Amino acid sequence: MNPVLVFDIETIPDAAGLRELHAWPAELHDSEVVARAQALRIEKTGRDFMPHHLHRVVAISCLFRDSEGLRVRSLGTLEDGEARLIQHFYRTIDKYSPQLVSWNGGGFDLPVLHYRSLVHGIVAERYWDMGEDDREFKYNNYLNRYHTRHTDLMDVLAMFQGRAAAPLDELARLCGFPGKLGMDGSQVWSAYCRGELAQIRNYCETDVVNTWLVYCRFQLLRGAFSAEAYRAEMERARATLAALPEPHWSEYLAAWKPDAAD
Repeated sequence: MNPVLVFDIETIPDAAGLRELHAWPAELHDSEVVARAQALRIEKTGRDFMPHHLHRVVAISCLFRDSEGLRVRSLGTLEDGEARLIQHFYRTIDKYSPQLVSWNGGGFDLPVLHYRSLVHGIVAERYWDMGEDDREFKYNNYLNRYHTRHTDLMDVLAMFQGRAAAPLDELARLCGFPGKLGMDGSQVWSAYCRGELAQIRNYCETDVVNTWLVYCRFQLLRGAFSAEAYRAEMERARATLAALPEPHWSEYLAAWKPDAAD
């Protein structure tokens, strides 16, 4: 089978970049830099959400499904910086050329990765191939919104209309899946300030599993999975998570409700 890579990123405001762009003093603490920048952003847009290029990646979590089974992990270590995490992600694409699956990856995750890759001078040759090296990528590549080599599941289900987009947490829970547990994206910065990077990575991992489960339901919907194949994927996911030692997976499995499709 062609490998499938479900991915999600977690970000914080880029305090160093904000300090540089606003010429704020070096001794200004990161928390104050972010607070000032958020206040300016609220004044300008009504929201404190930073532009894509001013997000710093602190976690990239992946679910990898291939003929050998299912694996879930966060890339790198707690000590790895942003550049190393991003390079790790693109090296996985270089090695496997997987089908990418995301929830709002085209609207957020990938643009952030593009900008931050530029900042760090990262090479991502396979990802950016649009047919120059592999003719198949001319007609189905990672960058075209309407190609399937990257399936932004939120975008597809909404018929590429922003006003129809659904939150992953709500759709997952409506399908009987656990949804978000203990954290959401708006809490990542405060969690990071408290030194809770491990918890952020755990949260990111549960989101890629949510995305995978909804993607499996989508594959059932479109006839790509038979009912038997869908049930097998659900059983494989449960067994994989049950074998993992981290406590957040026990909590996740406890929140996973049986349903008619399952």
